Order: sequence, then C-alpha cells, then structure tokens
Amino acid sequence: MEWLKRWNFIERARLERELLEAFERGEDLDALVAASEPGFQQEMRQAMLLRIRKMERMMADKKPPESN
Repeated sequence: MEWLKRWNFIERARLERELLEAFERGEDLDALVAASEPGFQQEMRQAMLLRIRKMERMMADKKPPESN
C-alpha cells in the first residue's frame, strides 16, 4: 500500500505544506524531517527540505527592496 500513497497528490501536498509552514515559523526543519515516519512521509519531507534550502540560497543572493 506504500506505493499508493506516492501517487496521492493530496497527501503529498499536505506534507509539503506542513514543512513550508514550519519554515515560515522558523522551526528546525532538520529535526522535523528526522522525526518523520520512515518511508513515504520522510521521503517527501526530505525532498521538500531540499527545495526549501534552494529557496533560501536564492533569497540570500537578492537584496531587499529599498523603501523610499
């Protein structure tokens, strides 16, 4: 049944959103991923963590807009 979850778009989106919300709150993402259930949940969170780290690098290179 594990393969069935892989194709469950709603479950994937929920797991990704949980990690994004934790990122916005400033939580320790590595700890959340490590505490995930082994298997599907952990795989999804590890993949999302990579995307979040990439976003962080991209945002770090940009300058904040100047206010007038």
